[in-house]
Amino acid sequence: MELDAAVSALLALPGVTEADHHGRRSFRVGGGHVIATVPADGVLNVLVGEDAGDAVTAGGVEPLWWGRKLSGVRVRLADVDPALLEELLEAAWARRAPAALRRPHPG
Repeated sequence: MELDAAVSALLALPGVTEADHHGRRSFRVGGGHVIATVPADGVLNVLVGEDAGDAVTAGGVEPLWWGRKLSGVRVRLADVDPALLEELLEAAWARRAPAALRRPHPG
């Protein structure tokens, strides 16, 4: 998957915006909560918390540690299954999005 496609998927999630994060691109929701960052070309850090689960064993995905805490996953975009990446992005969004955004809206 190309970075532009991953960025499009992030920005398609309700309330997600892009902002600088210490010189890196970041994607935020609900008052500035970071859900993903771009630390390098072709790499996306997705902050799904300790619930990374089985994703860590998938191709193109490895654990992302913040000190001793598992904060999410580091995804090599060229190697990840696009469907898995979409699941990870949605999980990170759901973890940080305000309740008002997570509630289904009458359609």
